[in-house]
Amino acid sequence: MDGIMEVPVRRQNMERKKSEMAVPGFTLGAFILLLLVSSVANYPNGKVTKSCHGMIPEHGHTPQSDPPYYISVNQMTFRPGEQIKVTLSGPPFKGFLLEARDENLTGPPIGSFTLIDSQVSQLLTCEDIQGSAVSHTSPSNKREIKVYWNAPSSAPNHIKFLATVVEKYDTYWVRIPGPIISQPNVLPFTTPKATIAPMPTLPPVSHLTKSFNASDCGNKKFCIRSPLNCDPEKELACVFLSFTRDAKSVMVEMSGPSKGYLSFAFSHDQWMGDDDAYVCILEDQTVHIQPSHLTGRSHPVMDSRDPLEDMAWRLADGVMQCSFRRNITFPGVKNRFDLNASYYIFLADGAADHGRIHKHSQQPLITYDKYNVTGYPENIGGSHSLLLLKVHGALMFVAWMTTVSVGVLIARFFKPVWLKPLFGDAAWFQVHRMLMLTTSALTFIAFLLPFIYRGGWNWHAGYHPYLGCIVMILAVLQLLSAAFRPPLHDPRRQMFKWTHWSMGTAARIIADEILDDDRIQILQSFTAAEAEGYAFKKAVLAIYVCGNLTFLTMFLSAINHL
Repeated sequence: MDGIMEVPVRRQNMERKKSEMAVPGFTLGAFILLLLVSSVANYPNGKVTKSCHGMIPEHGHTPQSDPPYYISVNQMTFRPGEQIKVTLSGPPFKGFLLEARDENLTGPPIGSFTLIDSQVSQLLTCEDIQGSAVSHTSPSNKREIKVYWNAPSSAPNHIKFLATVVEKYDTYWVRIPGPIISQPNVLPFTTPKATIAPMPTLPPVSHLTKSFNASDCGNKKFCIRSPLNCDPEKELACVFLSFTRDAKSVMVEMSGPSKGYLSFAFSHDQWMGDDDAYVCILEDQTVHIQPSHLTGRSHPVMDSRDPLEDMAWRLADGVMQCSFRRNITFPGVKNRFDLNASYYIFLADGAADHGRIHKHSQQPLITYDKYNVTGYPENIGGSHSLLLLKVHGALMFVAWMTTVSVGVLIARFFKPVWLKPLFGDAAWFQVHRMLMLTTSALTFIAFLLPFIYRGGWNWHAGYHPYLGCIVMILAVLQLLSAAFRPPLHDPRRQMFKWTHWSMGTAARIIADEILDDDRIQILQSFTAAEAEGYAFKKAVLAIYVCGNLTFLTMFLSAINHL
């Protein structure tokens, strides 16, 4: 049910980092401030209205048969306006959906429910009928759910209760039948002769016997590789994706190091959302190949495997390989793109648990431009971090790891050493002010770049942009407070001193949290265009190292003067 019949509460609690400030008296209050700005991101719990009609979770797995769960009622007859107590029970389960239908299981849900325990169950509005279904509120284990069903005035003669129960993400039972209750003085409901519906058959899957070959890349195959020109036969770290076209279909090969899943997606832009995606998921030493689609920055919604043919996989030396064939076009099939057009291509990997994938372990590899994978064969790469975002991260890195750190330490240790006037003020103060102005300027430029990249505010980027705004505001307030700094012996000087220190400390702590993401953008990204990527990283590191070496030299000089 959009991946939320089992809704893992995924907390992204930010771990506190040790501040690099060498300021005596650095108190616990700074860490308390960090906790106040921490964010916790949860997935919605039990909001499964998308699955009300069919009661089928969109988990991409085959439902189980022979359910161990039971629905019971406290009476077998009802009158309009009466309440019937309904109980769903069985072994521990995480998610459920309970509805009442007419005896033929057609039409919308009948009646409404009243909760008995709102801690474990909640009402849903299905097919515009308020309270017509009940679902879970959290993924915690539960053995029994009790609710009241309210019989409407226009109720049919017979009512049947149905439930879908999820034990874990890849194990669930759909539309478990419950008892049929009837109005008084009506003919008993006659169960139609049962017909055994055939179990859905999955396309056959075979095993690959060797690694993929990259020798035809740019000749017969359209290939995406990271690092660029790596060989999947010889390099375990090689991430490889290829497309080989024939008359009406395309053969896809994907491999790379992964202990959870590998995936790729076709996209109209360089942002996640409304994409045609394919996932190879490792589960119990078996790789499941699954088409899916993305609706924003959330878990992919798994689709039917029917469009895929010739599926095969292999696991060896920590490398996952999977391949399949799909038609170039799927007229009338939703979420499958026409491969005669050009798209950006995403490549991602991450952890998986019971068939449910988690957030990718690093930024996805994204091609630099749109490509037609069924057109002329090419051999291309991509980047885990686009240039504009790299510059954003680099500026924040230099500002808050170098210039601000050196500026703070100069103010702390160099006051008694650099007292000679420089352009009208003490040398230490002029250097401190120059470094802090540089920090603010770099932060302002870095602050603008994501807005330029996205063309506005990004509502799906988590806590990062909010912390960035706080840092920018604090940096501006620091400049304003410094501009109105009271004279040395003014009574307000002590208040200014503590205010200036507090805002600066808060800004550094929050910026350090932002740098967690920016370090990923700069230092931990693998750019397929290696020359460009490494040159950029070397430049950033050179600035960082030079800044710290300069400070070290100055610090040793100050020690000699003391």
